[in-house]
Amino acid sequence: MFKMKKSSATRAFACLLILFMLLAGWAIAENAAESTAQPEAAEQAADAPAKASEYMPNELADATEVAEAVEAASQQSEDPDISVIQGLKNIAANTGFARGDWRQYAMIAVACVLLYLAIVKQFEPLLLLPIAFGMLLANLPAAGLMGHPHFTFYDSLKDAAVAAQRLGKDATDVTYRFNEATGMMQYSLQTANGGLLYYLYHGVKWGIFPPIIFMGVGAMTDFAPLIANPKSLLLGAAAQLGIFLTFIGAKALGFSAKEAGAIGIIGGADGPTAIFVTTKLAPHLLGPIAVAAYSYMALVPVIQPPIMRALTTEKERKIRMAQLRPVSKTEIIVFPIVVTIIVSLLLPDAASLVGMLMLGNLMRVCGVVEHISKTAQNELCNIVTIFLGLTVGATTQGSTFLTWNTIKIVVLGVVAFSCGTAGGVLLAKLMNVLSGGNINPLIGSAGVSAVPMAARVSQKEGQRADPGNFLLMNAMGPNVAGVIGSAVAAGVFIALFAK
Repeated sequence: MFKMKKSSATRAFACLLILFMLLAGWAIAENAAESTAQPEAAEQAADAPAKASEYMPNELADATEVAEAVEAASQQSEDPDISVIQGLKNIAANTGFARGDWRQYAMIAVACVLLYLAIVKQFEPLLLLPIAFGMLLANLPAAGLMGHPHFTFYDSLKDAAVAAQRLGKDATDVTYRFNEATGMMQYSLQTANGGLLYYLYHGVKWGIFPPIIFMGVGAMTDFAPLIANPKSLLLGAAAQLGIFLTFIGAKALGFSAKEAGAIGIIGGADGPTAIFVTTKLAPHLLGPIAVAAYSYMALVPVIQPPIMRALTTEKERKIRMAQLRPVSKTEIIVFPIVVTIIVSLLLPDAASLVGMLMLGNLMRVCGVVEHISKTAQNELCNIVTIFLGLTVGATTQGSTFLTWNTIKIVVLGVVAFSCGTAGGVLLAKLMNVLSGGNINPLIGSAGVSAVPMAARVSQKEGQRADPGNFLLMNAMGPNVAGVIGSAVAAGVFIALFAK
């Protein structure tokens, strides 16, 4: 076993940011050259469907002729001539060393840095480790783990059927479809499958994995502190301030409304929500947004304390809050049902996240499905976490990740997270004044939805000022409210921009 080093967490993360900036700088020149060719390609793609009917052939295939051609092909020998020298040349030409480019190697280096942060520094390792390894796998030259299925087009059914026979298929595998490259309808045959991660990624693309993660979070979370102190909902809402301020900032930096909404959701400090919104609004930004979201979630103990201390006085940090009232079993059972109905009726686009969150919590508290509650908390959540992390990391391919926009997203993510923390603390200060000094403003920072890490930071900061102060349960109310608040914010952005 390696020995854990005691180097500064902030220094490690600063090194990572510098690395991103250097790599993005190298990529800008190539991206600028590529961007000049995009308008022409877009025009050609737009004209292609209109040309389909013009070139559509009316072939009357003779079934006997096709069958004879397939039979003749099956009789031919397919054994290639073997040449040792040529074979070695072919092997050398197809290695990753020969086919890789600098961007792929740069992303492999970034993946190794993230693996270091996950393993040695223990920055959100449950998700950062699979994300980093997914990044590594997707950027291995020529491995094709995120490769799309490959289709070959033929002008006649006979040619396609012969090709199918040589691949161990038959004519039923041939389809008649539009070929965007030629602008014609042609016979198509799938000649190669997609990569492993390409198929797993559909769980993210179709919005399956994030809600399942939410169900696991709900099954692991105690909503009693929120029920005992409903005013915590206000603090959870205030902590979403960073989301909407960052949306405005992203628009000012030239991002579209959909992209700005996806970037802003980083401020909720909720990785699954950020992934869910990004797949709906800006899937091309999934890699940088997911890496930024989970990096800042891991850095809650680093980012939040300075902001909390700057916005509060020592006297405020020493405030001791009253113990929360006991919550009845009826309340904790009715709560997830009522929240699901109200939020889903107000924001139908948030129903999948909020509904699965509340389903998980209902399984936890109802007391009649203990086995599936434990499965949702452990086995199911862990399996989906692995697939989610791997496939999200696999979207960070060098050709799309190493851009100037990635640096903007990283910076905006810090702004989003900081503003969210500040919004919660400031509203808690106001509530403290209005309540006559009975609310410790530190619990406002827990309004971001990094459960339960943000609540623990509030507890730690409170005990720095007063070792006998216990804020954890009071901070859990805003923390749970933050999870609901980020899901609601996600529903707002999807409702506004996804259609």
